[in-house]
This record gives sequence, structure tokens and C-alpha cells, in this order.
Amino acid sequence: KTEGKKLDEVSIYVCLSMQGGVDNEVSLTAYITIALLEIPLPVTHSVVRNALFCLEMAAEKEESHVYTKALLAYTFALAGKEEKRNALLGSLEKEAVKKDGSVYWQRPGKEPEVDLPSYHSRAPSAEVEMTAYVLLAHLSTRPAPSHEQLSFTSLIAKWIISQQNPNGGFSSTQ
Repeated sequence: KTEGKKLDEVSIYVCLSMQGGVDNEVSLTAYITIALLEIPLPVTHSVVRNALFCLEMAAEKEESHVYTKALLAYTFALAGKEEKRNALLGSLEKEAVKKDGSVYWQRPGKEPEVDLPSYHSRAPSAEVEMTAYVLLAHLSTRPAPSHEQLSFTSLIAKWIISQQNPNGGFSSTQ
């Protein structure tokens, strides 16, 4: 119902379900806000400002799914909201899986990895995607990441690289 309306008149609040890792309006709003910030629309743009306000309220009032936290951390990194980004990254670090010199995130209740042949992707799309969003949130800090942060992000990158298939692709569509 937005025909004829300009972007700044459109509300970001969305009542649709996602079919991916999480099915809630907070994640969908984060996706849209990321897209707007990557255009790049300034954080002062009314649509971005309103979306960020909604996301900040949602981040404060409920315990989010790890996938949603990863999206929010990257959204706040793009928006220059370092305090909110850092709080989410701190929470995410507590939920990280640290194994074989690498770091990644998985959905709660997911079965542990089994040893698979190298031609078979090891992690489902959602794990690759959320781990990649955490990596982006770490690398999008201002000023540039510290040496300590880069050391940690290299462990994340190591896991993501290990998820590549023999053709160089991933199980993720993102």
C-alpha cells in the first residue's frame, strides 16, 4: 500500500514473515536497513532513522535469536552505533562455537557437525550467513579494527573459508 509514496514516507515496520534463518519483523527490518545504509542513505534520513529507532528498541527489550543479533550487530556497525554494535558482539561472543582454531555461530538446538567428505558443504546456509554477518560487524568498525580484533576475525574467516565447496561457492545464497 505504498504506491505513489516517496521512500521517506514509507514506514519500515513490516508485518511479513521471512523464510530464512529467523521469521520475525526485526530481522526483516534489519535486512532492509542494511540495504538502505549500503546504498548509502545517511543515518539522518527519516526512513533509516526510524528503522534504527525500532531496531534499538527491539534489541533492548527482548532476547534475540543469534541470527537476529548478528544482523543487528552489522546494522549498527553500518550506522556508526558502536556502543550497540559492541554490546551485541559481546553477547554473540558468548554464544560462539570455538573449535579447531576457528570461530563460528550456529542455531540453537542444531545437531553437531559430523565428518563429511570435502565435496559436501559442512554447514547449513543460516550458519554461514550469520557467521558472515558477525565478521562484517567486526570489520565495519570505525576507526579500523585493532590488531586484537583482526586476530579474532581471522578465526571467523578461517571457518567461513572452510565452508567453501570445491567450486569456491558456499551453501548460502546470500
